[in-house]
Amino acid sequence: MPFPKHITKAVLVLSMVSLFADIASEMLYPVVPVYLRSIGFSVFLIGLLEGVAEATAGLSKGYFGNWSDNKGKRLPFVRWGYFLSALAKPMMILLKFPLWIFFARTTDRIGKGLRTAPRDALLSDEASIATKAAVFSFHRGMDSFGAVIGPLLALTFLHFYPEKITTLFIIAFIPGILSVGLTFLIKEKVRLQKAPKKMPGLFTFLKYWKIAGKDYKRLLIPLLFFALFNSSDMLLLLKVKEATGSDHTAIMVYIFFNLIYAIFSYPLGLLADKLNMKIVFLAGLLLFSLTYFGMAYASSTIMFFILFGVYGLFMASTEGISKAWISNMIPKEETGTGIGLFVSLQSIALMLASTFAGLVWTIFGAKTAFLMTSFASLTVFLFMFFYVSMSPKK
Repeated sequence: MPFPKHITKAVLVLSMVSLFADIASEMLYPVVPVYLRSIGFSVFLIGLLEGVAEATAGLSKGYFGNWSDNKGKRLPFVRWGYFLSALAKPMMILLKFPLWIFFARTTDRIGKGLRTAPRDALLSDEASIATKAAVFSFHRGMDSFGAVIGPLLALTFLHFYPEKITTLFIIAFIPGILSVGLTFLIKEKVRLQKAPKKMPGLFTFLKYWKIAGKDYKRLLIPLLFFALFNSSDMLLLLKVKEATGSDHTAIMVYIFFNLIYAIFSYPLGLLADKLNMKIVFLAGLLLFSLTYFGMAYASSTIMFFILFGVYGLFMASTEGISKAWISNMIPKEETGTGIGLFVSLQSIALMLASTFAGLVWTIFGAKTAFLMTSFASLTVFLFMFFYVSMSPKK
């Protein structure tokens, strides 16, 4: 069956690249904490490791997005980003010293930071304003299928070889390097540019806020405020684990969430292009609020599956669409910087959100943490409903 015209060869290949890269990353999702504990990492050290890694990814997204704009090229950043992430998988088991583990994990996150904004800029270049949400959502859907396939492969392997956890790190290198190979099928469009600019400073991308348009700023403010309350999915999974006492159930609801996310991303992207991105995005915020309100009271396995299904619909309604919406508000030659600024600040906000939610959970309990997030998202919904403009359609 032929793909629609807006799913160009570059969009399809980039989506396959993300699919294989996510298979590699998500294969290790169930085993990384277990492996780290087995080599002597405490819970504190694991938390510190993830915090440093995510902060590195957050800052590097804006930096490399800005650099790709200055250079007038995207593909080298994408290719090297996926290569570093693939290489980091076997690096994790090469040595067991804490500093080496930090280096390997940071290498993986730098890879993510290196590729994210340039890749999104490539996707934006392949779409028109009228097809932007569909293109970004198609890519997100393919990426999420990787988050379904990866854990299933890992669970299957561990079922037959439960003592060979470290072997998974080597196996994960295979889809990771396949993702790099696929990037050689992409031919980047030639950009008209007077001359390549010099390498930017580490925080130069932050200056983009001063020159960005009013609509861009008005959209980013509520998105970043929302990110300050949108804590890590790990807390949702922790609630499932505590309520059911089963790691297996927690992993299965996570896989189910990604399956719903993957299936509905592209259809909801098409709907956003047909109606308006704002309408679909706001519907997604209501689904998010419903998910967290439900998580405050949920205790049964069936309820968790329902809520994680709703959560998957939220992600499908917002993740790709938010980037498409942002990219329609900035000039093509500034796409890397504009998206890079957003994803950098979003990463930092998410890190703060997880820390804050964890603190609230510890002091006041899980119910309070989830209800706080639910009501905060309703505040964002109201602000965006009244003060953020509808997205351009043509």
